[in-house]
Amino acid sequence: MRGLASGSDAATPRDEAIRLLARREYSRAELERRLAAKGHAAESVAEALDDLTEQGLQSDARFAEIFLRSRIARGQGPLKIRAELGERGIDRELIHWAFEEAKGAAGTDWFSLACETLAKRFDGPGATPRERARRERFLAGRGFDFEQTLHALSHAWDDR
Repeated sequence: MRGLASGSDAATPRDEAIRLLARREYSRAELERRLAAKGHAAESVAEALDDLTEQGLQSDARFAEIFLRSRIARGQGPLKIRAELGERGIDRELIHWAFEEAKGAAGTDWFSLACETLAKRFDGPGATPRERARRERFLAGRGFDFEQTLHALSHAWDDR
């Protein structure tokens, strides 16, 4: 196994994790999967990640906050963001905390975001039921709930 090799050319789990974290934030679960895929022993990976967490170099809270902000900037809704954070190993309490932080700090308004996202993609609400259904599917695919979608369909083009 690579993590157990004694040669100077073999990267330790800590070295590999730091190399990954230098590019972008990762959740602990993502780092565990990546390091395990490189052949590092689970015990050495856990130990290295514990050390990085203690030193503040890896934080699931920081990852969740940055991830949430980036997805909001892309025009994604809360349902999709919550699901993606869960897939990346972030627990429900931390996801809830990140959403509360976003609501407080940035004043995230999901209804307005749904309107902006829809107005960027489509010129109007659509003349036929088929066109309106297409807009609904678009917003649902972006992770907006039914109420946010209805609001956006009614108000996305109010300022135009």
